[in-house]
Amino acid sequence: MSLLSALRSLPREEPPHPAAEVIARAAASALRLELETYPKPGLVSHVDCGSHADMDADTFRASNAAIAPFFRDLARAGAGVAPMTALRRIGLDAEAAMRAATGGVNTHRGAIFGLGLLCAAAGALPRPRAGELGGLVRDRYGAAILDGPVLLHAPGARVRRRHGVGGAPAEAAASFPSLYRVGLPALRRGRLARPGDEEAARVEACLALVAHVEDTNLLHRGGPEGFAFARGEAARFIAEGGVAQTGWRARAEALHQAFVARRLSPGGAADLLAMTLFVDGIEAAA
Repeated sequence: MSLLSALRSLPREEPPHPAAEVIARAAASALRLELETYPKPGLVSHVDCGSHADMDADTFRASNAAIAPFFRDLARAGAGVAPMTALRRIGLDAEAAMRAATGGVNTHRGAIFGLGLLCAAAGALPRPRAGELGGLVRDRYGAAILDGPVLLHAPGARVRRRHGVGGAPAEAAASFPSLYRVGLPALRRGRLARPGDEEAARVEACLALVAHVEDTNLLHRGGPEGFAFARGEAARFIAEGGVAQTGWRARAEALHQAFVARRLSPGGAADLLAMTLFVDGIEAAA
């Protein structure tokens, strides 16, 4: 069942917009579908651990279950026009729950940030049209995101300073352009290329995002050389037809193994894939 079908089967509450519980379920479903996508280059899936020795699919499932209630809280906070400081407090509580569930492993920190902001936007908007969730995040929270506290010793923050990339904060403050301009078009292109194969559509979106995003996790793990390799190979896969090409799955699996051999893991693209699936379901179901 696709995320859109699952959303349409869920009960709705008054007022006529996705209730906080429905939004939280949609976020958890998006994270589940991201995990259940294979092959994703270097990333953990239900098939293998990718480039990671400290986490597997069960780690991600435990994390997803732990943080789902906080997506509900974020949706309610958004409906109540809560400031960014309130969202940060909820996000920190979600991160603490994640680490407790995973033994300290960072599985979903990026998703708590980006997907959490989109949950807050979904809580605030009765019937979001295309692009409105990202636009609300930019308009309501953009300045506070960019002016917010920086975790100086966090890998993403160090990479952003060293390499001069914006990373997740810049993406969110700019209304998630990679999601709307790359992820969603690729997801829909994949559906046209492989009708009825939602996993293929998700692979198309994932590879398109890897090719485009300034992924701080790739820079952290592989440096500029690994970053260039990852983006270049993903771009080549898309340029040569993506999932529409004959033998696409074998090619994608070979690319996955090439990332694993180099210990590359495009975690930012994985987060954006989950956000793409969430926005696709919420905005299409409205």
